[in-house]
Amino acid sequence: MDQLDRKILAALQADADQSLDDIARAVGSSKTPVWNRIRKMRESGVIRRHTVLLDAESLGFDACFFVLIRTSTHDADWQEQFLSVLRARPEVQEAHRLAGDIDYILKVRVANARAYDAFYQALIAEVKLHNVTALLSMEEIKSTTDLPL
Repeated sequence: MDQLDRKILAALQADADQSLDDIARAVGSSKTPVWNRIRKMRESGVIRRHTVLLDAESLGFDACFFVLIRTSTHDADWQEQFLSVLRARPEVQEAHRLAGDIDYILKVRVANARAYDAFYQALIAEVKLHNVTALLSMEEIKSTTDLPL
């Protein structure tokens, strides 16, 4: 990965919908080498997929909860069931296993508190959890998918 690859990735992060000509011009190269580099980065997994970013609130998902989970069970069967439940829940935008007192943190996007409660009730019905704490985000101050290239 050289500096030109990083410039290409930065251009794609800014706007993946721009033309190959625009990207080549922005990074100071020509179209064919840029296309070849993008193809190689896709094949190697550096570029995982192209997608669009939607505005959650315009679509009625006004509430963002961060859910802190502690579990008293850490065996492989429990973890497999838990991960399967998380993957099946479209409200879960992110899930992270943590070091420290909290085992997992989830970012959950729903319409309102009632929708969060329905999510919570379904979650605890499907998998045994020791402690769940939900924190409502009052304001999103910064959100990005861009990596600091």
